[in-house]
Amino acid sequence: MTILYFPLYALLWLLSRLPMGVLYAISDLFFLPVFYLIRYRRKLVQRQLADSFPEKTDAERRQIEKRFYHFLCDLVVEYIKFISITPEEMKRRVQFPGLDKAAQMAEADGKSFCFFYLGHYCNWEWVSSIPLWGEHGRVPSAQLYRPLKNKAFDRLFLDLRQRFGSKSISKYEALRQILKMKAEGVRSIVGFVSDQSPLPNSIHEWAEFLHQDTPVFTGTERIAKKVGAAIYIADVQRVRRGYYHMRLHLVTEEPAKYPDYELTQLYMTKLEQMIRRQPHLWLW
Repeated sequence: MTILYFPLYALLWLLSRLPMGVLYAISDLFFLPVFYLIRYRRKLVQRQLADSFPEKTDAERRQIEKRFYHFLCDLVVEYIKFISITPEEMKRRVQFPGLDKAAQMAEADGKSFCFFYLGHYCNWEWVSSIPLWGEHGRVPSAQLYRPLKNKAFDRLFLDLRQRFGSKSISKYEALRQILKMKAEGVRSIVGFVSDQSPLPNSIHEWAEFLHQDTPVFTGTERIAKKVGAAIYIADVQRVRRGYYHMRLHLVTEEPAKYPDYELTQLYMTKLEQMIRRQPHLWLW
């Protein structure tokens, strides 16, 4: 793994030093072969768009499809830029309205955590820049992640996600690690990318999502109830190429008062609203 990792990192680091405008020009060039020649997952994306937007015309779905693949190429170069982007440039490109209130709540007496729901929507990797923010210094934060099978890429993404001081927690160890943090008095804002499909033996709830019955990941609210975390939902927008707004909306300070899975249903409803607003920005 080490033999592969360092040449890979060196190559990507050199690319990341290019100005963002040059990287987007590379993205524009790669879009054509990715969309027309490689046709990466095209049939699956087409089927999902047809199932999710039966009310749209074929031409409208085709336009979403093309814009999605163009955004996917942009996402790749934005990940590459993440390797060497400066804190100052990152803070110009990502805004977190509502973050200070969440950070203050995590520091309040009787409260250790604020959890916020995310999806594979817009650039979710740049969310790990949260520690750069805050009126009173760095904001302690963590995010759950799914380990990759390729060890070199897994290490690369871990290095990126922890560049600015955010802690990465394997989704398979989430409950144990968060309970340990609570026992040690660690306070944190924790991001959960919660639109992944659970394993068949871990399905607890279904939601009507984009016209389809969909099994949903319920771990966020179940862990929140165990540790008394406040729950937020991130309303994410791509303002323009390479610039994102991630507004944190408070749902509740007392998740235990909600019936089982109601918070998950609220999140899925909000995620669908965001996808309908800019459908090409979701990871189809």
